[in-house]
Amino acid sequence: MDTANLQAFLAVAETGSFSRAAEQLHLTQPAVSKRIAMLEQQLDARLFDRIGRHVSLTEAGMALKPRAEQVLSLLNDTRRALSNLSSEVSGRLSIATSHHIGLHRLPPVLREFTRRHPQVSFDIQFLDSEVAYDKVLHGEIELAVITLAPEVEAPVMSELIWHDPLDFVIAPEHPLARQPTLDLAQLADYPAVFPGTNTFTHKVVSDLFERHHVQPQISMSTNYMETIKMMVSIGLAWSVLPRSMLDSQVSVLSLPGVHLQRELGCIWHSGRTQSNAARALIELLRDARQHPD
Repeated sequence: MDTANLQAFLAVAETGSFSRAAEQLHLTQPAVSKRIAMLEQQLDARLFDRIGRHVSLTEAGMALKPRAEQVLSLLNDTRRALSNLSSEVSGRLSIATSHHIGLHRLPPVLREFTRRHPQVSFDIQFLDSEVAYDKVLHGEIELAVITLAPEVEAPVMSELIWHDPLDFVIAPEHPLARQPTLDLAQLADYPAVFPGTNTFTHKVVSDLFERHHVQPQISMSTNYMETIKMMVSIGLAWSVLPRSMLDSQVSVLSLPGVHLQRELGCIWHSGRTQSNAARALIELLRDARQHPD
């Protein structure tokens, strides 16, 4: 049984679409369809129901999915273990990162990594931190650099790389910008735009308000910090932003005694053999922690 066919099967099962699976695998849609047809022929079973544009797993497909994941995971783990017998840092490294970290934290680390290890090719996915966490948990990617969950549980392992201070911000022309100091209760009188409710950052911010028994007036939410900054800058609401994103488009609000930060770092699966490339990237991340810009 060709492992490429299993990869195509899992991609279609994950995305629910032959076209999106083709994009994920960098193949044409007919090539993906051919791989699925070959797999169905080998197994003598229909794996997907295709009704219009909707694609769903059949009973046989649902039975195959966890087994296909195990086969590919074991094969990839074996390849890494054999590759690690040499000290060469090469091969393909699959990682995920959030959009914010990918834009504001990772570029110098990856630039230095590619300079030191030109034989490594990257498969980088830009995902919400929560999605990346789930992919590491299920062995779909080797390493993720994300906003860390408030609690990371085994088998996922984590290492803190950056403390990321968060500041309360508002549009420069907003009435709150003229207040020398504020408290959380005063902020709650005005509309807020928060990180999405499913994000680790939302939990960090909402936990602060819960500890002070204050209910913020959340009028909008989004998972993207750049979008939050835009909505704040045009005066729609106040919010929190990483200090690294602050500029003249927003004004920082002073809340004495209130300190807010999230933790950014890398995670990996403890039951998965780490490739030499993953180990090398973790070492560079540690260097970035010890020698911040």
